[in-house]
Amino acid sequence: METAEKTSPESPQASPARSQNNPPICIEPDLDFIRNVARQGGETLKKCIQCGTCSATCELSPDQNPFPRKEMAWAVWGMKGRLLTDPDLWLCHQCNDCSVRCPRGARPGDVLGAIRQECIANYAVPRFLGRWVSEPQCIPLLLGIPIALLTLAMLVKDPVERLLGFSQPGGEGARLSERIVYSYSHMLPHWLLNSFFLFFSFLTLLAVVAGVARFWGAMKAADSQSPNAAGVKGLLPSLIAVLGSIFTHEKFDNCTKARSRLWSHMCVFFGFGALCVVTLWVITAQINPLIRDDFIYPFSLWSPWKVLANAGGLALLVGTLWMAFDRVINTEQNTAGAGRYADWALLVTLLTVVITGFASELLHYVRLEPHRHIAYFTHLVFVFALLIYLPYSKLAHFVYRTAALVYAERTGRNDTKRPAPAAAEKSVEQEEAHHAARDI
Repeated sequence: METAEKTSPESPQASPARSQNNPPICIEPDLDFIRNVARQGGETLKKCIQCGTCSATCELSPDQNPFPRKEMAWAVWGMKGRLLTDPDLWLCHQCNDCSVRCPRGARPGDVLGAIRQECIANYAVPRFLGRWVSEPQCIPLLLGIPIALLTLAMLVKDPVERLLGFSQPGGEGARLSERIVYSYSHMLPHWLLNSFFLFFSFLTLLAVVAGVARFWGAMKAADSQSPNAAGVKGLLPSLIAVLGSIFTHEKFDNCTKARSRLWSHMCVFFGFGALCVVTLWVITAQINPLIRDDFIYPFSLWSPWKVLANAGGLALLVGTLWMAFDRVINTEQNTAGAGRYADWALLVTLLTVVITGFASELLHYVRLEPHRHIAYFTHLVFVFALLIYLPYSKLAHFVYRTAALVYAERTGRNDTKRPAPAAAEKSVEQEEAHHAARDI
């Protein structure tokens, strides 16, 4: 299909340089990409009529190159290459103000969320894991991998202990069974879990760095004709500005139709952060200069670290339940949508991690055998799954969105903001009134 390219910034043009001469371009829709977007939750894509309500109503969309209208146009035409190199795709925080106000029910927020998941799968290293995590039929395989690896770790524990020369007569379980603070599971001692999780954490970090590096390079290559491609701000100042925005959640604070998502995301973000801090403290116990006394793990019930971990777990539980509530029960405004497979996979994994964590803690303190071992093993399986699938799941949005925000900050994409959001709100209200009058 051949069409004349428009000069509007909203049109699916190939590059700013080509639009100056307005030559014809040939668009070859990627039909598989369109089908994948629809399958990932963007099935309302073809309802878009390019009215521009989504861009006009979005408080995060800049005046220059506003989104998500152009992304919706590119998605309808199956322009996969253009979308997967577009940083604006990640500037959307899916507050769904645009989806609620769309006169045709196209739900641009959900469509962009589906495209972001395609982006993660595209840049994933290795790529097959990105596809496995996106497919519900792969759940048994994805859970079977951590189960098999943890079982293997338990089987090699005794030979490794004898090889390293620190096995104890009677076994660790017998040695610690009479202490007030004792091991959650003698089959999975602290040294084994530290070594196990540190090794796979390193592999996860490599996969994250490789995927984000590919994404960053693709954004730079697609933006090579821009006068700001070299950057208008340093990388470190850009990163600091973005991290400040992430910690304050100021982008979510701009939402009008789904302000509750601000608090649910803050609960999940800071709860998850608290648990990561405690985990890092435990893992680095042997080399941590801040630990001067004997390190005893598991912590006692009133240890400051145990209190922080429990507070983080409660915040994570409240946040995930809140998100699930918005997707299942709070249908009056339909702001969050029913959710996609990637959304529910992450929510269920987080809920399982928290619930099994609290269960293993409770069963540990009442010394209920063998239930505490079963709960602890299940907890470790889902923690491990959350870790090793981070570069490919919905959780990867955190690193990819951070990279896109830093790139946008560095290249000045967000320097020009709309001066009067109230005017945009008014125009949307007028548009809604117009459609209501037309329907009458």
